[in-house]
Amino acid sequence: MEYQPIAYIHNDFPTKFGLPRQSGLSEHLISQIVMEKEYRNPDAFRGIEEFEYLWLIWCFAPMGKRALSEDASTKHASTKHASSMRAWSPTVRPPKLGGNKRMGVFATRSPNRPNPIGLTRVKLLRTELTADQGVVLTVAGADLMDGTVILDIKPYLPYADSVPDAATGDYGPEHQQIMAVDIPSDIADLFSEEQLKTLKEVLSFDPRPGYQHDPDRVYGFAYGGYDVRFKADDHTIKVLEAVSFE
Repeated sequence: MEYQPIAYIHNDFPTKFGLPRQSGLSEHLISQIVMEKEYRNPDAFRGIEEFEYLWLIWCFAPMGKRALSEDASTKHASTKHASSMRAWSPTVRPPKLGGNKRMGVFATRSPNRPNPIGLTRVKLLRTELTADQGVVLTVAGADLMDGTVILDIKPYLPYADSVPDAATGDYGPEHQQIMAVDIPSDIADLFSEEQLKTLKEVLSFDPRPGYQHDPDRVYGFAYGGYDVRFKADDHTIKVLEAVSFE
């Protein structure tokens, strides 16, 4: 079987640490989906604006070189980030469950799978027909890092795709603690209003692995051109600094 990337996603998260663990958790996380040249025919998107949500089928593993942006003014051109994929195992220890509980890979959303394929639900905010990149989709709520390969896009149908009362084991909302987030004003001023909302939202879901509880440990992740560093206790995440990568 051979699959071709149809698009790449672009946002402020160049690495996976810090990203929401599930799609839809950060409604302020905005991403753009830029199609590969052969899939930029506007007819392929006819009627897509009638749907509020979309499914993205995507790939954990690298699939060759990332397409270079044709917009010279943005200078947004780089190769796709290397994947951290390992050989698949029949059982995994999900970090959010503390890293001690071993579960079958097919009972988790671990990226280390026989086939490195992911499924994400996003909210379609707008479609734009551009002169240089064809139809660009702006979406909210993706749990994908910048440069992720998109394999397919499908409409989300609530009557068929949603089962609100379905059993979820240890992954249900009752197991997700919402943390208070403290970002000093001088650090907050480094980000746009929308970026700051996204940063607070992502931190509130506590990006640390479930087995790490050291209140003195400093964590960090790349976001919006900065290395955002923070500490966390049982209830609050405090951002210590944001160091520019420039």
